[in-house]
Amino acid sequence: MNKKPIIENPINPYRDNVQGKANEPITVAGLLDRAKLVLGDKAPKGDWTLEEIYNRLEANAPRIAIIGGSADHPAHILDIQTVARAAIKIWGEGGVPFYFSTPVLCDGTAQNNMGMSYSLQSRNAIAEMVINQMEAHSYHGAFVIQGCDKQPLAVLSGLALLDRVRRHRGEAPVFATFAPSHVLKGGEIPKDLQLELHLVANKAIEMGHKNIADDLFDALSYILQCSSNTQFQGVLERAVYAGVISHEQHKNFEKLLAINTCDAAGGICAFHGTGNSSRDVMTGLGLVHPNLELLTEPPTQEQLNPAIESLFSIINREDCSVAELVGANIANAVRIHSASGGSSNLMMHIVGAMIYAGYEFNLFDIEKIQKEYPIPDLFNYSLTEGRDIFVLAQQCCSGLIRGTETLFYELMRNGVPMDVEALTVTGETWRERLSNSENLSADGVKDNQIILSKPQRKFSGVDVLRSNFFESAVVKISGMSTRQLDQFDEKVSFVLYFENEQTANEQLLNESLLDELRERKGFKEQHLLNMWKFNQPETFHESKQLNYDGLFKRMVERKILKLSIIIAGQGPEAFGMPEMFTPMQHINANREIQQLATLISDGRYSGVSYGAAIGHVTPEAYHKGGILYLQEGDLLHLRFRAKRIELLDPNEFDRGNIELYKGDLRIERNHLEAQRINLMRARQRMIAPSNRLIGCADAAWGVVPLAVKGDAEIPYIRSNKIFVNL
Repeated sequence: MNKKPIIENPINPYRDNVQGKANEPITVAGLLDRAKLVLGDKAPKGDWTLEEIYNRLEANAPRIAIIGGSADHPAHILDIQTVARAAIKIWGEGGVPFYFSTPVLCDGTAQNNMGMSYSLQSRNAIAEMVINQMEAHSYHGAFVIQGCDKQPLAVLSGLALLDRVRRHRGEAPVFATFAPSHVLKGGEIPKDLQLELHLVANKAIEMGHKNIADDLFDALSYILQCSSNTQFQGVLERAVYAGVISHEQHKNFEKLLAINTCDAAGGICAFHGTGNSSRDVMTGLGLVHPNLELLTEPPTQEQLNPAIESLFSIINREDCSVAELVGANIANAVRIHSASGGSSNLMMHIVGAMIYAGYEFNLFDIEKIQKEYPIPDLFNYSLTEGRDIFVLAQQCCSGLIRGTETLFYELMRNGVPMDVEALTVTGETWRERLSNSENLSADGVKDNQIILSKPQRKFSGVDVLRSNFFESAVVKISGMSTRQLDQFDEKVSFVLYFENEQTANEQLLNESLLDELRERKGFKEQHLLNMWKFNQPETFHESKQLNYDGLFKRMVERKILKLSIIIAGQGPEAFGMPEMFTPMQHINANREIQQLATLISDGRYSGVSYGAAIGHVTPEAYHKGGILYLQEGDLLHLRFRAKRIELLDPNEFDRGNIELYKGDLRIERNHLEAQRINLMRARQRMIAPSNRLIGCADAAWGVVPLAVKGDAEIPYIRSNKIFVNL
C-alpha cells in the first residue's frame, strides 16, 4: 500500500482544534458524493467515510482547496465537471478535497457601465477572499479552475501572498496548480442576417454614407464575439443617427447578433484579450500543467490526473511554492507575454502578482526585462483570417504543437534568453520539460500557423512610455501594423480633451464631430499649417491659398491631421480604472476618425485601436498628474519608437519649431484643477464607498494595496542562469 502524503508542518489546527474535525468531514463527504453523482458510471467506487476523513485531517494529509469561479461568467458554467474530477482524484491521491468559489466579474458584461469601476477592484478583493478562506479553513494548497479577466492573477496573488505569510510564520509552503478554462468557440453570423446587414451597407452608400458602409463591412469580417458586438453597436448607432435604419431595426440586429455570439459550452473568449493573455502568463510562470493549458472543452479525467499527480509531487517543496515559482519565472512570463502580443492589462497584473509574492518590483522592472534582449513578434493571431485562440487550441489538442512550450522553444531558437533552469508546477525545470522535443516546433503546423518559428517583426509586446507631462504609461505596439505605426509615429497631434469616458463616448458617436471641430476653429490656423509641414512635408505645397475650412478638410482627407483623444478622470482612485474599450471601439467603428486618433487615458485598455491606445497614465488626474491640466488645442509630439510622448511649446510651434513645453501647467492652469477635481469627486460617489480603489499604489506599482506593497521587501535580482540553447 502506498504511503499517504503528509504536510510537514508543526501546526495542524485540525489536530489541535476539535471543532474543525466536527464541522468539515461532512463538507468533504458532500463534495465527494456530489462528484460521484456528476460523474455517474465513470466515477470510481467511493471509499470515503466520515471516519476516514477525520483520520486524514488529524494526520495532516494535504488539504487542497479546489477554487472555482461563478457560473454567471461564461468561463465557469461547466466548472462542476472539473470540480468533480479534481475532487475524486485528490481523494484518491491521499488528500482531502474542499471546494469554494470566488466571484468572477465579466469585463465584457461590465463594459461601458458602472461594473467597469468595480472590475480592477475585484482583483484585490478576490485575492483577499482567497486568503480569508485558505486561512480560516487551513487549506494547504489549491487546484485552481482558471477563468477570465481578473480572476487568474487575483487568485494567484492571494496564494502567493499567503505563501509568504505562512513561511514567515514557520509553516509549510503553499502549493498550487492552475487549470485554465477551455477556449470558447467564436460565434457565426447567420447567413440571412449577413444578407440584411449587407443591404443596410448598400443603402448607406446610396444615401451618401460610404464610411458607415465601409465600417459595417469591416465589422462583418470579424468572428462574432462580445467585443465585435460593440463594434457593430457603434456603426449601427451611427446608421440610426444618419437615418439609414430605424431604432427598431437596430435593436433587432443587436438581438440577433447577441444570441449567436457564445457557444453554449462556455469558456474563455477566443480573442487574445486579458483572459487568454492570463493563460499565457500563468503558463509562463510555470503554474499550469501542459495537459491542461489549451483545450477546446473541459478536461477529461485522463487529462486532469497528471496535473494533480504533479501537484502532490511538489508538496512540502519550498522551491516549488507559489511565490517561488512566480519569482523564478517572471522573466520567462514577461517574454512570453511580449512575444504573443498580450493584453496591456497584464502589465499591471504581472507587477501586482510579483508584489503580492513579496518582491520589490514595478513596471520599470518589466521594461528592463524587455530591454535585455529584443523580443520578436512570434504570434500570427487574427480575428478576420481564422487564427483565433480557439484555432490555436485545436492545433494543440491535435498534437501538432505544444502551446506555450512551443512558444518558449521558438523564443530560444530566435536567440531570446529564457531561464530553462526555472522550476515549474510539474516539479521539473523547463529544460527537463523541453527535453522531449516531440511536436515542440511551431513548424508542426503547416496551415494557418499562429505560433511562428520565424518572426513577423523584430519587436513585439507592450511598451512603457515616458513624457514631460506624465511619469509612465503603456501602449500595445504589437497591436499596430508597421503601416499603422508609421502613420502616427513622429507626428504632431492636437489634444481633444474629455473629463471622463461618458462625455468621450457621446462625442465619438457624433457623426458631425470633425465638422463641429472645424466650425468652432478650436485649433489655430498656424498650428494646422505647421502640423501639415511637419507630419507630411512632401505634400505641404498643397496647403497654399487654402482657407481654414479647406485646410482642415484637406488635412482630414490626407490623414495629416492627428488627434490625441484624452480621457482623464478614469484612474484607480478617481473611478476604479475602468477599461476604455468602448470609446476605443467607437473610434474603430469610424473609418474617418480611426485614421487620425490616438487615445490617451489614466484608465485601462485591453485591446487596440487603429491608432495607439495609451493607458495606465501615472500620476492619474485625481492625484494632479499632468493629464489633468491638458486642454483642447494643446500639441503633443507622438514618438512611439522612441517610447515618448511630449507636450510641445505652442509659441515655438507657431514659429515652426518642435520644442518641449517647459512651463508649469499646475501654476498656469490652476483654474482647471479645482473645477476638474471637484467633478471627479462628485462622480466618484457613483461607486459604492466600500469598493473604491483607495489606499492603493498607482498603476506602475500594480494598483496593489499599500500594505501589500509595504511588505514586499525581497529585492528582485535577475538570475544568472539563463540559457539560449537547449
